[in-house]
Amino acid sequence: MATTSRNEKYIISPNPTTTNLKRIVRGVDHRGENNEIAVIEERPLTIFLNRQEIVTAMTIGDYPEYLALGFLSNQHMLESYRDVCGVDYDDELEIVVVRTISQTTYEEKLKKKIKTSGCAVGTVFGDIMEGLENLTLSHSPLHISWLYELSVKINKTPSLYLEAGAIHGTVLCYQNHPLVYMEDVGRHNAVDKVAGWMLKHNETPEDKLLYTTGRLTSEMVIKTATMGIPILISRSGFTAWGVEIAKQVGMTLIGRLRGKRFFCLSGEKRLIRDIKT
Repeated sequence: MATTSRNEKYIISPNPTTTNLKRIVRGVDHRGENNEIAVIEERPLTIFLNRQEIVTAMTIGDYPEYLALGFLSNQHMLESYRDVCGVDYDDELEIVVVRTISQTTYEEKLKKKIKTSGCAVGTVFGDIMEGLENLTLSHSPLHISWLYELSVKINKTPSLYLEAGAIHGTVLCYQNHPLVYMEDVGRHNAVDKVAGWMLKHNETPEDKLLYTTGRLTSEMVIKTATMGIPILISRSGFTAWGVEIAKQVGMTLIGRLRGKRFFCLSGEKRLIRDIKT
């Protein structure tokens, strides 16, 4: 079991000064004047599991190891980091290869691909819902005061979103402490990076919550549930299927968190109203 620091500092947070994640582009503004803005870089990353090509994702290119590990874990292609004997990344070829000790079952899973609503390349596999049937999420409480504190802290954190937009963020949190903040062009990629970090560092999910800037879709709920995290929060809205799956697995689902307003459409029993609104 990993132990993380519970202070105010992030373990990982965005670095908007990283030059290879964005570029400056000249254009014309609303006044008809020439001007420059920062735009997000987008590049392909092909993920291999041993010798099998699994998927090509469009990504900003940071933390390719975590993205690959998290994607494979969330697709039930990788059960434990103990089975990983190597992760190789080639920047020029834009590929990452995850190597395992034991034989994998990716062939059957590849036959059941389903396209999803995720930005860029959102892909799940046909049997992913089967893994939720016997899932039991912890009853970890959620103080409403934590919601408001997290919203302020995360929204004030320097990020690529604040500098260039066109990007999603996902933050792994413990109570009112944001721990790991990942960004990417697809919200599912940002979640997978968090999942990959948790897998590699053996971080326990039962007492965590996940904050995302993106929509609360079925894919986001499934990934969060697969990670074992009982609470999913967003400043954006919901899809009906996302809400239904959250209710099915017993997840607390909170959206439209802005200021001191929010909607909870699933798992209200975890809420502790410790602050007046």
